Amino acid sequence: MSLALRVVDATGAELSDTYLIRLGGWTEERYFAEAPEDRIVEFEEGEIIVASPATVSHQRLVRFLTFLLAGYARTKGLGEVLNGPAVVRLRPGLNYEPDVFFVPLSSLPQLEEKYFSGAPGLVIEVTSPGTRIRDLKDKAAAYRECGVPEYWVVEAQARVLYQHLAPTGARAGYRREEFRQGRVVSRGVPGFWVEVSWLWQEPLPQELACLQEILGSGC
Repeated sequence: MSLALRVVDATGAELSDTYLIRLGGWTEERYFAEAPEDRIVEFEEGEIIVASPATVSHQRLVRFLTFLLAGYARTKGLGEVLNGPAVVRLRPGLNYEPDVFFVPLSSLPQLEEKYFSGAPGLVIEVTSPGTRIRDLKDKAAAYRECGVPEYWVVEAQARVLYQHLAPTGARAGYRREEFRQGRVVSRGVPGFWVEVSWLWQEPLPQELACLQEILGSGC
């Protein structure tokens, strides 16, 4: 049996507004067996978490970032870039499906058919109204706890990119910086950067031209 989910109001009409649903009583085994492959469904400590469907603008931004990061990683031979609903199994009982994530060459042996096990080198989430708090607080804490060295949260409506970097010393918690303009340089993907203003353009700029600029910058 696979998961079939409809969200309705008291009259039985399907909700069109944003939502975030948590359903308890699940096991990790059931999650891998029944969670659909065509939408984001995550598993956290016995609950599955389902957000409202992504908007077109959200998907365009995810596609844009994926093109840049995947093209850069492939050209430089650094590793592989995947998208949710591909699963990142951070630890037993905690499975996220990030919008974009980078697996470095050294971690490719941890990439199995059903999931990637461990901490990606970079995770990117593009927020929606229903996921903003979870992306910025809950997921940031979980990614830091599980050893993800770098985590980006792109909040398109507010036109801000939050870069979370794991501290180099013993200090707990991410160091978070906000970018509304300028260049964000990755630490988890050597030499990769994004000009933040690209993300707010409508329509988005040509992906290939941006990738060529990144590859030719020498940063």
